[in-house]
Amino acid sequence: MERVDVAIVGGGPGGTAAAHAAASADADALVLEKGVPRADRERLGPDSTDAAGILDYWVDIMGIHPDEFDDGVVQQELTRAEFRGPDAAATLVDTGFDSSYDGFGYTFHRARFDDWMRDRAEDAGAEYRVGVSVRDVGTDRSLGPGDDEPRHVVELASGDEVGADFLVLADGPQRTVTNRVLDGFLPEGSRASDRLAPPDANHIAYQEYRRVPEAVFEEVHDALVFWWGVMPGETAYPWIFPNRDRVCRIGLTMPIGLDIDAFDADAYELLSADDDSIPTGSEYIRRLLEWQYGDEYDVETDFPIVEEAGKRDGTETYPISSTRPIDSPTEAGIAVVGGAMGTTSAFHEGGDHVAVRTGAIAGELVAAGDLAAYNRRWKEAIGDEIVRNVTMADMVAEYDPDDWNRVIAAADAMLTAEAGDGLLAQPYRSGWESAKLLLAYKWNKRKTKRHYVSIDEHEYRY
Repeated sequence: MERVDVAIVGGGPGGTAAAHAAASADADALVLEKGVPRADRERLGPDSTDAAGILDYWVDIMGIHPDEFDDGVVQQELTRAEFRGPDAAATLVDTGFDSSYDGFGYTFHRARFDDWMRDRAEDAGAEYRVGVSVRDVGTDRSLGPGDDEPRHVVELASGDEVGADFLVLADGPQRTVTNRVLDGFLPEGSRASDRLAPPDANHIAYQEYRRVPEAVFEEVHDALVFWWGVMPGETAYPWIFPNRDRVCRIGLTMPIGLDIDAFDADAYELLSADDDSIPTGSEYIRRLLEWQYGDEYDVETDFPIVEEAGKRDGTETYPISSTRPIDSPTEAGIAVVGGAMGTTSAFHEGGDHVAVRTGAIAGELVAAGDLAAYNRRWKEAIGDEIVRNVTMADMVAEYDPDDWNRVIAAADAMLTAEAGDGLLAQPYRSGWESAKLLLAYKWNKRKTKRHYVSIDEHEYRY
């Protein structure tokens, strides 16, 4: 049987960050990645699909400055984010957080980023094995690191086995392997899949790569643009993210399983009274472009899909997990990182920065031979970020278009008053609605911080 110090299931940002950190400290790290083909990548790699934007303070959470990247990873430098409601708008030019990055943020090419992360891990001495699928993982709880026999045995679809002292689970929000592994450590009758991804919390994202007219690109080339309250569903919103060469990723996040009859079609810009079901992602995007630009442009000819971009034919669809993370069964030598641990957020769309950070922490501790500090360390590093996302997602869960108009107008008043730095600055000079918005956020954040982890480390049975 092949033997390594740490087997890492999943070769995305969390897995490669773990491999890089472990190998950099002389641990024998093996990344196992099933690999998927993409139109914008020559070799097989992870399922590199998300909105791929990084804000200034996320650079420090991730711990990698964009100056380190290869050419072509960064697509556009950003100066602002625009939040648009049905009848209100607000523009954010400062996140309000201190950062070593001199700018508002940047968009990046996710597949090239993943390839760079892989090369970085391999340069540090890790092995990245692509084209392999993990069938199962067995753990002998009586063993520990340094024993003659491996504590974990990873069974591959080929029938081969890999023994490892430590296991890092980085298989993304679908958690194909993670759920099965965690089930073995939870009390009888408690299933990880039920706890981590209940049907009413699942989201999907869909985006298209479209080349936009020069005048439109000039407007959005340095901005993230979001629309709120224009389509139904908890944390459901469309966006435009700029890439290079007049290409933009135009997409949306939406919950699955919505019933069209539960919503007033007349209240939402992207619904039609003739709809007998929730529109598809592609139909939503067509309606968004017609609504925003149809008076001036022919959407089908002036906003063509760039078929050689993205995952397939200029489009991508991918799952987004719950915004609540989990602890890991560290006593068994297991760390769950990135999207698999629930750090991908349906609210801010994506989670590469927290995936990289959690993976790096896990890899560092694995190399030191003890994962005991992992659950404490990830909370210290990304806990505030996760709490913000969970708090905001919970606050807006029941918002309708009128609510979005109200809060976006209140946010605009706060920013216009320049009462402080960032969107959550002291708003008392900008009106009662702004004060209510901030006070509600602070109250809910305080409650969320007490219990934002969906599986606590004390629930695991060894």
